[in-house]
Amino acid sequence: MKCPFCSYGDSRVVDSRAIDDGASIRRRRECPECSRRFTTYEKYEEAPLVVVKKDGRRELFDTQKLLNGLIKAFEKRPVSFERIQELCQEIERELRSTGENEVGTEAIGETVMKYLEVTDKIAYVRFASVYRQFADVNSFMQEIQKMMVREKE
Repeated sequence: MKCPFCSYGDSRVVDSRAIDDGASIRRRRECPECSRRFTTYEKYEEAPLVVVKKDGRRELFDTQKLLNGLIKAFEKRPVSFERIQELCQEIERELRSTGENEVGTEAIGETVMKYLEVTDKIAYVRFASVYRQFADVNSFMQEIQKMMVREKE
């Protein structure tokens, strides 16, 4: 690894530790030329995940869009930002674990709803109201009743 300070062509690893549940490695390095230390991160290369929209368009999966949707669902709820980020990572990990390079918006929405239902019921209802695009109050109430039945099981 080339030193970012003096551009010396080598460095030695001083410390390594796994981060992101073992998905990445953080390495502290030291330059033998200038003795300065710096940090590098090593992560496996993921194949791009493509989202197939309802109208057939395709776009790259955007983790930030998912995170923004979760933040809106959890607005004014007693859930920490760190937990929301963890949920985002868990959802993305589950979507990628299928081994498919393409995922439909329906699969994303259903996966998000599954995680929200066990984390925070209000966030679940908020997300469902946008995701399901309820036509009227009755269809909204039916979704809430379904959730309540699943909770009793």
